[in-house]
Amino acid sequence: MTLANHCQHLGHQVTLWEFDPQSAERLAAERRRENLLPHLLLHDRITITSNLEQSLQKAQIVLLVTPSHVTRSVLRAAARCRFPGKPIWMSCTKGLEQETLMRMSEIYQQEFAVRDLNHFAVLSGPSHAEEVSRGIPTAVVIASPLDDRAAFLQKALSCDYLRCYRSNDLTGVELGGSLKNVIAIAAGICDGAGFGDNTKAALQPRGLAEITRLGRKMGADPLTFAGLSGMGDLIVTCMSRHSRNRHVGEEIGSGKKLDQVLNQMSMVAEGVRTCVSAVALAEKQDVEMPICREVYEVLYCEKDPKSALSSLMMREYKSELWS
Repeated sequence: MTLANHCQHLGHQVTLWEFDPQSAERLAAERRRENLLPHLLLHDRITITSNLEQSLQKAQIVLLVTPSHVTRSVLRAAARCRFPGKPIWMSCTKGLEQETLMRMSEIYQQEFAVRDLNHFAVLSGPSHAEEVSRGIPTAVVIASPLDDRAAFLQKALSCDYLRCYRSNDLTGVELGGSLKNVIAIAAGICDGAGFGDNTKAALQPRGLAEITRLGRKMGADPLTFAGLSGMGDLIVTCMSRHSRNRHVGEEIGSGKKLDQVLNQMSMVAEGVRTCVSAVALAEKQDVEMPICREVYEVLYCEKDPKSALSSLMMREYKSELWS
Protein backbone atom coordinates (compact mmCIF):
# COMPACT_ATOMS: atom_id res chain seq x y z
CA MET A 1 0.00 0.00 0.00
CA THR A 2 2.83 2.39 0.81
CA LEU A 3 4.46 1.92 -2.59
CA ALA A 4 1.10 2.11 -4.35
CA ASN A 5 0.38 5.48 -2.74
CA HIS A 6 3.93 6.63 -3.44
CA CYS A 7 3.65 5.81 -7.15
CA GLN A 8 0.26 7.50 -7.36
CA HIS A 9 1.74 10.57 -5.65
CA LEU A 10 4.33 10.72 -8.45
CA GLY A 11 1.59 10.75 -11.09
CA HIS A 12 1.72 7.12 -12.19
CA GLN A 13 -1.43 5.16 -12.96
CA VAL A 14 -1.52 2.44 -10.30
CA THR A 15 -3.34 -0.88 -10.03
CA LEU A 16 -3.00 -2.80 -6.78
CA TRP A 17 -3.47 -6.57 -6.95
CA GLU A 18 -4.85 -8.33 -3.87
CA PHE A 19 -4.87 -12.14 -3.85
CA ASP A 20 -8.08 -12.60 -1.85
CA PRO A 21 -11.28 -11.31 -3.56
CA GLN A 22 -12.99 -10.47 -0.26
CA SER A 23 -9.95 -8.56 0.97
CA ALA A 24 -9.82 -6.70 -2.35
CA GLU A 25 -13.46 -5.67 -2.03
CA ARG A 26 -13.00 -4.54 1.56
CA LEU A 27 -9.85 -2.58 0.70
CA ALA A 28 -11.58 -0.92 -2.25
CA ALA A 29 -14.40 0.17 0.04
CA GLU A 30 -12.43 1.19 3.14
CA ARG A 31 -9.13 2.29 1.47
CA ARG A 32 -7.12 1.28 4.56
CA ARG A 33 -5.95 -1.71 6.60
CA GLU A 34 -6.42 -1.10 10.29
CA ASN A 35 -4.19 -4.03 11.33
CA LEU A 36 -1.18 -2.93 9.26
CA LEU A 37 -0.82 0.81 8.68
CA PRO A 38 -3.98 2.35 10.17
CA HIS A 39 -2.85 5.91 9.39
CA LEU A 40 -2.45 5.18 5.66
CA LEU A 41 -5.42 5.97 3.43
CA LEU A 42 -5.12 4.51 -0.06
CA HIS A 43 -5.48 7.12 -2.81
CA ASP A 44 -8.95 7.01 -4.37
CA ARG A 45 -7.51 6.90 -7.90
CA ILE A 46 -5.73 3.59 -7.26
CA THR A 47 -7.55 0.65 -8.84
CA ILE A 48 -7.81 -2.46 -6.66
CA THR A 49 -8.46 -5.91 -8.14
CA SER A 50 -8.09 -9.58 -7.30
CA ASN A 51 -7.76 -10.43 -11.01
CA LEU A 52 -4.04 -10.85 -11.67
CA GLU A 53 -4.32 -10.86 -15.46
CA GLN A 54 -6.38 -7.67 -15.39
CA SER A 55 -3.83 -5.96 -13.15
CA LEU A 56 -1.03 -6.64 -15.67
CA GLN A 57 -2.72 -5.34 -18.83
CA LYS A 58 -1.21 -1.83 -18.87
CA ALA A 59 1.74 -2.41 -16.58
CA GLN A 60 5.15 -0.97 -17.43
CA ILE A 61 6.58 -1.68 -13.98
CA VAL A 62 5.36 -4.48 -11.71
CA LEU A 63 6.35 -4.11 -8.05
CA LEU A 64 6.56 -7.52 -6.37
CA VAL A 65 5.73 -6.88 -2.73
CA THR A 66 5.07 -10.49 -1.76
CA PRO A 67 6.42 -12.65 1.09
CA SER A 68 9.25 -14.84 -0.17
CA HIS A 69 7.36 -18.09 0.46
CA VAL A 70 4.54 -17.14 -1.96
CA THR A 71 6.54 -15.29 -4.61
CA ARG A 72 6.98 -18.38 -6.78
CA SER A 73 3.25 -19.10 -6.87
CA VAL A 74 2.49 -15.48 -7.80
CA LEU A 75 5.12 -15.43 -10.57
CA ARG A 76 3.92 -18.80 -11.85
CA ALA A 77 0.37 -17.48 -12.08
CA ALA A 78 1.61 -14.28 -13.76
CA ALA A 79 3.61 -16.24 -16.33
CA ARG A 80 0.38 -17.93 -17.42
CA CYS A 81 -1.45 -14.63 -17.88
CA ARG A 82 -1.85 -12.95 -21.24
CA PHE A 83 -0.83 -9.32 -21.29
CA PRO A 84 0.80 -7.03 -23.88
CA GLY A 85 4.34 -5.74 -23.70
CA LYS A 86 7.22 -6.68 -21.44
CA PRO A 87 6.98 -4.92 -18.08
CA ILE A 88 9.91 -4.61 -15.73
CA TRP A 89 9.42 -6.81 -12.68
CA MET A 90 10.92 -5.21 -9.60
CA SER A 91 11.21 -7.28 -6.44
CA CYS A 92 10.78 -5.52 -3.10
CA THR A 93 10.92 -8.86 -1.25
CA LYS A 94 13.70 -9.31 1.30
CA GLY A 95 13.92 -13.05 1.66
CA LEU A 96 15.02 -16.35 0.11
CA GLU A 97 12.94 -19.34 -0.93
CA GLN A 98 13.49 -21.80 1.89
CA GLU A 99 13.03 -25.00 -0.12
CA THR A 100 15.41 -24.11 -2.97
CA LEU A 101 17.61 -21.39 -1.38
CA MET A 102 16.85 -19.27 -4.45
CA ARG A 103 16.74 -15.50 -4.61
CA MET A 104 13.67 -13.84 -6.10
CA SER A 105 15.56 -13.09 -9.33
CA GLU A 106 16.32 -16.79 -9.78
CA ILE A 107 12.68 -17.72 -9.20
CA TYR A 108 11.65 -15.16 -11.83
CA GLN A 109 14.05 -16.72 -14.33
CA GLN A 110 12.63 -20.18 -13.68
CA GLU A 111 8.96 -19.27 -13.83
CA PHE A 112 9.23 -17.03 -16.90
CA ALA A 113 11.75 -19.38 -18.54
CA VAL A 114 14.24 -16.61 -19.37
CA ARG A 115 18.03 -16.68 -19.25
CA ASP A 116 18.70 -13.02 -18.63
CA LEU A 117 17.41 -10.55 -16.06
CA ASN A 118 17.03 -7.61 -18.42
CA HIS A 119 13.39 -7.15 -17.36
CA PHE A 120 14.00 -7.71 -13.66
CA ALA A 121 15.20 -5.38 -10.92
CA VAL A 122 15.46 -5.29 -7.14
CA LEU A 123 14.58 -2.47 -4.76
CA SER A 124 16.14 -2.64 -1.30
CA GLY A 125 17.53 -0.53 1.51
CA PRO A 126 16.47 0.96 4.87
CA SER A 127 12.85 1.78 4.09
CA HIS A 128 10.27 0.96 6.74
CA ALA A 129 6.79 1.52 5.31
CA GLU A 130 5.74 3.28 8.51
CA GLU A 131 8.13 6.12 7.64
CA VAL A 132 7.98 6.17 3.83
CA SER A 133 4.18 6.45 4.05
CA ARG A 134 4.60 9.62 6.14
CA GLY A 135 7.05 11.20 3.69
CA ILE A 136 10.05 10.84 6.00
CA PRO A 137 13.30 11.17 3.95
CA THR A 138 14.51 7.74 2.87
CA ALA A 139 17.21 6.39 0.52
CA VAL A 140 17.11 3.04 -1.26
CA VAL A 141 18.98 1.24 -4.03
CA ILE A 142 17.62 -0.21 -7.27
CA ALA A 143 19.66 -3.01 -8.83
CA SER A 144 19.43 -4.08 -12.47
CA PRO A 145 21.94 -5.70 -14.83
CA LEU A 146 21.24 -2.87 -17.29
CA ASP A 147 22.30 0.59 -16.14
CA ASP A 148 19.79 2.36 -18.38
CA ARG A 149 17.01 0.20 -16.93
CA ALA A 150 18.12 1.06 -13.39
CA ALA A 151 18.26 4.76 -14.34
CA PHE A 152 14.72 4.56 -15.76
CA LEU A 153 13.42 3.05 -12.51
CA GLN A 154 15.44 5.52 -10.46
CA LYS A 155 13.78 8.44 -12.22
CA ALA A 156 10.33 6.83 -12.04
CA LEU A 157 10.39 6.33 -8.26
CA SER A 158 12.53 9.16 -6.83
CA CYS A 159 11.09 12.30 -5.25
CA ASP A 160 11.87 14.82 -2.52
CA TYR A 161 11.45 12.23 0.26
CA LEU A 162 12.59 9.04 -1.52
CA ARG A 163 16.04 9.07 -3.12
CA CYS A 164 16.89 6.03 -5.26
CA TYR A 165 20.48 5.05 -6.03
CA ARG A 166 21.31 2.44 -8.66
CA SER A 167 23.47 -0.68 -8.80
CA ASN A 168 24.12 -3.57 -11.16
CA ASP A 169 24.83 -6.05 -8.35
CA LEU A 170 21.53 -7.94 -8.08
CA THR A 171 23.10 -10.79 -6.12
CA GLY A 172 24.59 -8.50 -3.49
CA VAL A 173 21.49 -6.34 -3.12
CA GLU A 174 19.22 -9.38 -2.77
CA LEU A 175 21.49 -11.15 -0.28
CA GLY A 176 22.04 -8.05 1.83
CA GLY A 177 18.33 -7.33 2.06
CA SER A 178 17.52 -10.92 2.97
CA LEU A 179 20.28 -11.90 5.38
CA LYS A 180 20.22 -8.72 7.48
CA ASN A 181 16.86 -9.93 8.80
CA VAL A 182 18.58 -12.83 10.54
CA ILE A 183 21.05 -10.48 12.20
CA ALA A 184 18.13 -8.27 13.25
CA ILE A 185 16.57 -11.23 15.05
CA ALA A 186 19.88 -11.62 16.88
CA ALA A 187 19.77 -7.92 17.80
CA GLY A 188 16.28 -8.36 19.17
CA ILE A 189 17.38 -11.37 21.19
CA CYS A 190 20.06 -9.13 22.73
CA ASP A 191 17.36 -6.63 23.72
CA GLY A 192 15.01 -9.24 25.12
CA ALA A 193 17.70 -11.07 27.06
CA GLY A 194 19.00 -7.84 28.59
CA PHE A 195 22.39 -7.64 26.88
CA GLY A 196 23.92 -4.18 26.52
CA ASP A 197 24.74 -1.63 23.86
CA ASN A 198 28.24 -3.06 23.49
CA THR A 199 26.77 -6.42 22.50
CA LYS A 200 24.52 -4.96 19.79
CA ALA A 201 27.32 -2.71 18.55
CA ALA A 202 29.54 -5.77 18.09
CA LEU A 203 26.75 -7.82 16.54
CA GLN A 204 26.13 -5.54 13.57
CA PRO A 205 29.62 -5.37 11.99
CA ARG A 206 30.22 -9.05 12.76
CA GLY A 207 26.89 -9.87 11.17
CA LEU A 208 27.81 -7.79 8.15
CA ALA A 209 31.13 -9.63 7.94
CA GLU A 210 29.48 -13.02 7.59
CA ILE A 211 26.92 -11.71 5.11
CA THR A 212 29.79 -10.31 3.04
CA ARG A 213 31.70 -13.60 3.19
CA LEU A 214 28.72 -15.48 1.80
CA GLY A 215 27.96 -12.80 -0.76
CA ARG A 216 31.51 -12.76 -2.11
CA LYS A 217 31.44 -16.57 -2.41
CA MET A 218 28.22 -16.27 -4.44
CA GLY A 219 29.62 -13.67 -6.82
CA ALA A 220 28.47 -10.42 -5.22
CA ASP A 221 30.59 -7.27 -5.01
CA PRO A 222 31.77 -6.96 -1.36
CA LEU A 223 31.36 -3.17 -1.56
CA THR A 224 27.61 -3.60 -2.04
CA PHE A 225 27.33 -4.72 1.58
CA ALA A 226 28.82 -1.42 2.77
CA GLY A 227 25.93 0.40 1.10
CA LEU A 228 22.22 0.92 1.59
CA SER A 229 21.13 -2.68 0.99
CA GLY A 230 23.83 -3.97 3.35
CA MET A 231 24.94 -1.84 6.27
CA GLY A 232 22.12 0.69 5.81
CA ASP A 233 19.33 -1.86 5.98
CA LEU A 234 21.15 -3.79 8.70
CA ILE A 235 21.32 -0.73 10.99
CA VAL A 236 17.66 0.19 10.66
CA THR A 237 16.42 -3.39 11.00
CA CYS A 238 18.52 -4.03 14.10
CA MET A 239 17.62 -0.76 15.82
CA SER A 240 14.14 0.35 14.77
CA ARG A 241 10.95 -0.10 16.76
CA HIS A 242 9.26 -0.76 13.40
CA SER A 243 11.41 -3.83 12.70
CA ARG A 244 9.35 -7.04 12.74
CA ASN A 245 12.48 -9.18 12.79
CA ARG A 246 13.97 -7.34 15.75
CA HIS A 247 10.61 -7.69 17.50
CA VAL A 248 10.63 -11.47 17.00
CA GLY A 249 14.10 -11.65 18.50
CA GLU A 250 13.16 -9.47 21.45
CA GLU A 251 10.18 -11.67 22.27
CA ILE A 252 12.30 -14.82 21.98
CA GLY A 253 15.01 -13.25 24.14
CA SER A 254 12.45 -12.50 26.85
CA GLY A 255 11.50 -16.16 27.03
CA LYS A 256 8.63 -16.68 24.58
CA LYS A 257 8.41 -19.58 22.12
CA LEU A 258 8.65 -18.95 18.37
CA ASP A 259 5.15 -20.24 17.56
CA GLN A 260 3.67 -18.04 20.26
CA VAL A 261 5.42 -14.95 18.88
CA LEU A 262 4.44 -15.59 15.25
CA ASN A 263 0.81 -16.26 16.16
CA GLN A 264 0.60 -12.80 17.71
CA MET A 265 1.90 -11.03 14.58
CA SER A 266 -0.19 -9.75 11.66
CA MET A 267 2.79 -9.22 9.34
CA VAL A 268 5.60 -11.46 8.08
CA ALA A 269 9.04 -11.52 9.70
CA GLU A 270 11.15 -12.78 6.78
CA GLY A 271 14.18 -13.52 8.96
CA VAL A 272 12.49 -16.50 10.59
CA ARG A 273 12.46 -18.40 7.29
CA THR A 274 15.63 -16.83 5.92
CA CYS A 275 17.52 -18.09 8.97
CA VAL A 276 17.01 -21.68 7.78
CA SER A 277 18.11 -20.73 4.25
CA ALA A 278 21.17 -18.85 5.53
CA VAL A 279 22.45 -21.85 7.48
CA ALA A 280 21.85 -24.14 4.49
CA LEU A 281 23.59 -21.71 2.11
CA ALA A 282 26.54 -21.38 4.47
CA GLU A 283 26.97 -25.14 4.49
CA LYS A 284 26.53 -25.38 0.72
CA GLN A 285 29.08 -22.62 0.05
CA ASP A 286 31.42 -23.72 2.88
CA VAL A 287 31.26 -20.31 4.55
CA GLU A 288 31.30 -19.67 8.30
CA MET A 289 28.20 -17.77 9.48
CA PRO A 290 28.29 -18.22 13.25
CA ILE A 291 25.67 -15.61 14.15
CA CYS A 292 23.14 -17.04 11.70
CA ARG A 293 23.90 -20.51 13.05
CA GLU A 294 23.28 -19.44 16.66
CA VAL A 295 20.04 -17.66 15.71
CA TYR A 296 18.91 -20.91 14.09
CA GLU A 297 19.77 -22.83 17.26
CA VAL A 298 17.79 -20.39 19.40
CA LEU A 299 14.73 -20.30 17.12
CA TYR A 300 14.47 -23.93 16.10
CA CYS A 301 16.38 -25.90 18.75
CA GLU A 302 15.32 -23.77 21.74
CA LYS A 303 18.91 -23.01 22.70
CA ASP A 304 19.18 -20.55 25.56
CA PRO A 305 20.15 -17.08 24.25
CA LYS A 306 22.88 -16.70 26.86
CA SER A 307 24.38 -20.04 25.82
CA ALA A 308 24.24 -18.90 22.19
CA LEU A 309 26.09 -15.70 23.05
CA SER A 310 28.66 -17.68 25.01
CA SER A 311 29.22 -19.92 21.98
CA LEU A 312 29.91 -16.83 19.86
CA MET A 313 32.22 -15.25 22.42
CA MET A 314 34.26 -18.40 22.99
CA ARG A 315 34.75 -19.39 19.35
CA GLU A 316 38.24 -19.89 17.95
CA TYR A 317 40.07 -16.56 17.97
CA LYS A 318 40.22 -14.81 14.58
CA SER A 319 41.64 -11.77 12.85
CA GLU A 320 38.91 -9.15 12.51
CA LEU A 321 39.25 -9.07 8.73
CA TRP A 322 39.56 -12.82 8.10
CA SER A 323 37.86 -14.05 4.96
